[in-house]
Amino acid sequence: MPVDPVRFEGWIAGLGTSAGLRVVVGRWEHSPLGAFTDVMVEHRGGHRMLLAPDPGIAEFVAATYRFDEVLLGLVDSAVCGTCWRVTAGPLRCTFRIGRRGPLGLLLRAVPRRLATDRRWLTVVDPIARVVVPGVRTRGTAGGGRREWYAALDLHRITEAQVSWDDRDCGSLTRVHPPVRFGFGSTPARPSLARMVTIVDPG
Repeated sequence: MPVDPVRFEGWIAGLGTSAGLRVVVGRWEHSPLGAFTDVMVEHRGGHRMLLAPDPGIAEFVAATYRFDEVLLGLVDSAVCGTCWRVTAGPLRCTFRIGRRGPLGLLLRAVPRRLATDRRWLTVVDPIARVVVPGVRTRGTAGGGRREWYAALDLHRITEAQVSWDDRDCGSLTRVHPPVRFGFGSTPARPSLARMVTIVDPG
């Protein structure tokens, strides 16, 4: 029997560091798994890790994306104004967001009902690839689950402090090379996006 697609609504932050660590934080306010935060990191050498708060979330995310290692444990995020703080296993990450740029203003102008329609996301996918290299609005990470990404807002990340195992990861940089968890990356410029992610469990 076909299973209806499920929706995850929240935020995705993507940033890079001069030490080569690239971090993607998902802070999901509404999902079939409840409210939660998960973190994906890729190290300089290409090792991809998922940091998840419980086995159920880890199983779902790992079946949708690709990782070399999954680490279970406390994953917590807190937001105070423009400042975000994320704790996940050996990761400590604090970043600050700035104003939305022209693309953020454009995304906010698209009616939500249209912006989250899978037909619309299919049509705009080729445009998204050109406007924001590395970004896709539809595809599959290879696990057989089709996905659609609807961005509703976009802010730049202006500063960040990141450590791994209590070692400073250096200054904020672009997400380069692109992360390889799924069929697309986050924007190369460090940013925070308001997202609706639609997943077809298959």
